[in-house]
Amino acid sequence: MRRPRLATLVASLVATFTATLTLVTPAQAAAGDRYVALGDSYSSGLGAGSYTGESGSCYRSTAAYPALWAAANAPASYVSVACSGATTSSVINSQLSAVSSGTTLVSVTVGGNDVGFGTIMTTCVLYGTTECVAAVQAAEDKANSTLPGLLDNVYNGIRARSPGARVVVVGYPVFYQLNTFCVGLSAESRAKINEGINVVDGVIATAAARHGFPFADVRSAFVGHQLCSYGEKWLHALNYADVNISYHPTAAGQSGGFYPVFRSTAG
Repeated sequence: MRRPRLATLVASLVATFTATLTLVTPAQAAAGDRYVALGDSYSSGLGAGSYTGESGSCYRSTAAYPALWAAANAPASYVSVACSGATTSSVINSQLSAVSSGTTLVSVTVGGNDVGFGTIMTTCVLYGTTECVAAVQAAEDKANSTLPGLLDNVYNGIRARSPGARVVVVGYPVFYQLNTFCVGLSAESRAKINEGINVVDGVIATAAARHGFPFADVRSAFVGHQLCSYGEKWLHALNYADVNISYHPTAAGQSGGFYPVFRSTAG
């Protein structure tokens, strides 16, 4: 009778030990990470406040998703060189140098400025539906024709500088909840803007897959928190007092939308 009980006890201990290892391994891996955050204003945290003094017009926030992940995981090193207004070219020319062979984790959100997100929203706010729809369509055409190659350049550059790093490509949230009462832009303009963002996210996701990088898709996380929704808004509406933050995530959007999706993707 003792041998079966002993065998059962040993099996139980092994199972418990294995489960414990499974639970602690991600945290241990994160603690050893050397993390570099790249990208544009959605990575830097424009709109979230709490900007670091050294970041200047890049608007790097301690409430942005990269900083939140670093604060929660205490990696061996962390640096964000993400900058408001960044394009694929400026990431390559001004940010990639932060990535090295010792880097183990990289995040990047970029591509929106290459197709003119900011100009599109200005057009849609200042002019009518016809102009808005045309501007978004032009951006979609550029996203489908030009953006894939530009993203390839960024992703190839990351991989060349750090062959072994985990690279997480983070997308953009869709701005509007449709079919609700909403003042401002027409329903047609809002639907077209959403369509354009979905096209860009689709191009980014496909490019990431070509390079074997996981795509952190934040769109579903923002459902119920978009502009024109009835829940807490996680995106700034047009702000005439501070135009720069318009259509960018709030601190709640970074912590409730971007951070959980990035955390689950990055490990």
